[in-house]
Amino acid sequence: MPLWLREHRWRQSLTAVFLSLPVPGARATPGSIFCTERYLKVSVPPFLFEAILYAPIDDTNSTAKIENGNIFFTLYKKEPAMWDSLTLENVDKEKLQYLRENAVLTAHEKAKEEREAKKVTKEEHKKYALEATMKLEEAERKRIEDLKEEERQKVTEELELWKNQQKDADNYKSIQKEQELHQEIGQLKERKNETMNKTRIPNEGISKTKYKPTKGHGSYSMFSQNLKEEQLPAPRSAATIKVSFTPRVFPTALRESRVPEEEEWLHKQAEARRTVSADLSELEDLREEERNPDWLKDKGNKMFAMGNYLAAVNAYNLAVRLNNRLPLLYLNRAACHLKLRNLHKAIEDSSKALELLTPPVRDNEKARVKAYVRRGTAFCQLELYTEGLQDYEAALKIDPKNKDIEKDAEKIRHLIQGTMQGS
Repeated sequence: MPLWLREHRWRQSLTAVFLSLPVPGARATPGSIFCTERYLKVSVPPFLFEAILYAPIDDTNSTAKIENGNIFFTLYKKEPAMWDSLTLENVDKEKLQYLRENAVLTAHEKAKEEREAKKVTKEEHKKYALEATMKLEEAERKRIEDLKEEERQKVTEELELWKNQQKDADNYKSIQKEQELHQEIGQLKERKNETMNKTRIPNEGISKTKYKPTKGHGSYSMFSQNLKEEQLPAPRSAATIKVSFTPRVFPTALRESRVPEEEEWLHKQAEARRTVSADLSELEDLREEERNPDWLKDKGNKMFAMGNYLAAVNAYNLAVRLNNRLPLLYLNRAACHLKLRNLHKAIEDSSKALELLTPPVRDNEKARVKAYVRRGTAFCQLELYTEGLQDYEAALKIDPKNKDIEKDAEKIRHLIQGTMQGS
């Protein structure tokens, strides 16, 4: 049977009521106090205090302070007035029961409204965080594109300048070759004239008949040789050789490529694009590159590093909807749930990651160790130490040299032993 608290002191002003309630030897907590507009209840075992207030109060702004075995209430009146007494007098049991039930219903409705308001606020915060993240990514992308465009223009201008310089150099070489050709032709003509003069002078002193050119072989060959020297070939004209290459998806040459690996990569990309084209209302406003699970995973990792765990969970959730066969998505989301104290969800994601990390090979050892440790941590925080110890021991089998995991497992063993001794 509870002990009813009859002793209390109260005083009032025009706008507030000050109530002092002694609870000797009992430990009062904020959960021991229940207050509405007309109903005040304090339950501190073995003591109980219940009062139907004289007039309505503002229960939202009213306060209670627990100090030295006393509870001090400051109750603000809804309407400024002086009360005749603290409680209603001569209240029968039926009216008391009605007021009590009405107070409980009112408190439940108010709590429900507050939960709904918190839920709406939480959704708005999530939406705002996602929009802010998208804006940051868009600004960063635009900055990178602007830098690329500047570099492209700079390279184009340098290429045009180089082409003009090459063209001027070719023209200069052509003019120089023409000048050299004219010089060679002039020198040949001078040598021809000198040869003819030398031949003509001795013939004049011997005989005039020998002066005339004959149709003999020697005379014809001499002049034909001079004519051949004059008929030099023209300089070759400049031309451009066009080279065509076989079109390829990858920038490397075919001799340097690995065809099976490239085909596997192209197959995965095609499967990812088919997945992205699914009818998801969340993707209507996203760009093509933002519908990539790998891009969403990287964004979730950035949000986790910044401490924005809710935004990271949203990114991983969307990535999982796009591709539910990537174990790292579940593993990273489990880490976020641990930070947010969503322990059951952390256990589910860690278990799903372990399910996808099959068969167990050396390449996925680190991922499996993380999955076991995160699931074991969630179990221990739920005070399921036996299950947590099993996961830590499974992680130690994979990585027996990890001293941190061994220390944590030893702590869990001590906790289990202490629990068994206490029971």
